[in-house]
Amino acid sequence: MPGRFAGPNPPQDSRVKRALLPSSSFIRSARRLARKNPEVAKDLHAVLALLAEDPWHPSLHTHKLKGALAGSWACSVAYDLRIVFRLVVQDGDDAILLEAVGKHDEVY
Repeated sequence: MPGRFAGPNPPQDSRVKRALLPSSSFIRSARRLARKNPEVAKDLHAVLALLAEDPWHPSLHTHKLKGALAGSWACSVAYDLRIVFRLVVQDGDDAILLEAVGKHDEVY
Protein backbone atom coordinates (compact mmCIF):
# COMPACT_ATOMS: atom_id res chain seq x y z
CA MET A 1 0.00 0.00 0.00
CA PRO A 2 2.07 2.94 -1.17
CA GLY A 3 1.54 6.19 0.62
CA ARG A 4 2.35 9.72 -0.35
CA PHE A 5 5.14 9.95 2.24
CA ALA A 6 8.11 9.41 -0.04
CA GLY A 7 10.86 11.05 1.98
CA PRO A 8 11.98 11.51 5.55
CA ASN A 9 10.34 14.90 5.88
CA PRO A 10 7.07 15.03 7.81
CA PRO A 11 3.95 16.43 6.18
CA GLN A 12 3.38 20.17 6.51
CA ASP A 13 0.72 19.86 9.23
CA SER A 14 1.88 17.14 11.60
CA ARG A 15 -0.85 18.02 14.12
CA VAL A 16 -3.43 16.04 12.16
CA LYS A 17 -4.20 12.82 13.99
CA ARG A 18 -3.67 9.78 11.78
CA ALA A 19 -5.70 6.58 11.89
CA LEU A 20 -3.80 3.60 13.29
CA LEU A 21 -4.38 0.42 11.28
CA PRO A 22 -3.08 -2.59 13.22
CA SER A 23 -2.18 -5.70 11.21
CA SER A 24 -3.13 -9.11 12.59
CA SER A 25 0.52 -9.85 13.42
CA PHE A 26 0.78 -6.53 15.29
CA ILE A 27 -2.33 -7.38 17.33
CA ARG A 28 -0.98 -10.85 18.22
CA SER A 29 2.40 -9.45 19.24
CA ALA A 30 0.87 -6.63 21.29
CA ARG A 31 -1.42 -9.04 23.15
CA ARG A 32 1.50 -11.38 23.87
CA LEU A 33 3.59 -8.48 25.19
CA ALA A 34 0.75 -7.24 27.40
CA ARG A 35 0.23 -10.72 28.88
CA LYS A 36 3.92 -11.20 29.65
CA ASN A 37 4.54 -7.67 30.88
CA PRO A 38 1.41 -5.68 31.85
CA GLU A 39 3.29 -2.41 32.50
CA VAL A 40 4.48 -2.45 28.88
CA ALA A 41 0.83 -2.19 27.79
CA LYS A 42 0.62 1.31 29.31
CA ASP A 43 3.82 2.39 27.56
CA LEU A 44 2.63 0.91 24.26
CA HIS A 45 -0.72 2.69 24.53
CA ALA A 46 0.99 6.04 25.22
CA VAL A 47 3.42 5.62 22.32
CA LEU A 48 0.60 4.68 19.93
CA ALA A 49 -1.30 7.82 20.91
CA LEU A 50 1.80 9.94 20.30
CA LEU A 51 2.52 8.13 17.03
CA ALA A 52 -0.99 8.97 15.77
CA GLU A 53 -0.46 12.65 16.64
CA ASP A 54 3.15 13.10 15.51
CA PRO A 55 5.18 10.19 14.07
CA TRP A 56 8.31 12.37 14.15
CA HIS A 57 8.13 13.38 17.81
CA PRO A 58 11.71 13.30 19.14
CA SER A 59 10.87 10.92 21.98
CA LEU A 60 9.83 8.24 19.46
CA HIS A 61 13.24 8.12 17.74
CA THR A 62 11.49 7.39 14.44
CA HIS A 63 13.80 6.12 11.72
CA LYS A 64 13.52 4.70 8.22
CA LEU A 65 14.35 1.02 7.75
CA LYS A 66 16.50 -0.57 5.05
CA GLY A 67 16.92 -3.98 3.45
CA ALA A 68 14.00 -6.38 3.71
CA LEU A 69 12.03 -3.74 5.63
CA ALA A 70 12.68 -0.89 3.17
CA GLY A 71 9.65 1.36 2.97
CA SER A 72 8.84 0.83 6.63
CA TRP A 73 9.66 2.99 9.63
CA ALA A 74 10.35 2.11 13.26
CA CYS A 75 9.92 3.95 16.54
CA SER A 76 10.87 3.18 20.13
CA VAL A 77 8.44 2.16 22.85
CA ALA A 78 11.11 1.38 25.44
CA TYR A 79 14.84 0.66 25.48
CA ASP A 80 14.60 -2.59 23.51
CA LEU A 81 10.99 -2.45 22.28
CA ARG A 82 10.11 -1.21 18.78
CA ILE A 83 7.05 -0.62 16.60
CA VAL A 84 7.47 -1.16 12.85
CA PHE A 85 4.98 0.74 10.70
CA ARG A 86 4.27 2.15 7.25
CA LEU A 87 2.85 5.55 6.39
CA VAL A 88 -0.12 4.99 4.07
CA VAL A 89 -3.18 6.70 2.69
CA GLN A 90 -6.60 5.24 3.43
CA ASP A 91 -9.74 6.77 1.97
CA GLY A 92 -7.77 9.90 1.08
CA ASP A 93 -6.48 10.45 4.63
CA ASP A 94 -3.07 9.81 6.12
CA ALA A 95 -2.88 6.63 8.19
CA ILE A 96 -0.30 4.44 9.90
CA LEU A 97 -0.23 0.72 9.19
CA LEU A 98 1.16 -0.99 12.31
CA GLU A 99 3.17 -3.97 11.08
CA ALA A 100 4.98 -5.36 14.12
CA VAL A 101 5.85 -4.74 17.75
CA GLY A 102 8.50 -6.49 19.76
CA LYS A 103 12.07 -6.51 20.92
CA HIS A 104 14.71 -5.16 18.58
CA ASP A 105 15.89 -8.60 17.48
CA GLU A 106 12.34 -9.86 16.93
CA VAL A 107 11.12 -7.15 14.57
CA TYR A 108 14.24 -6.45 12.48
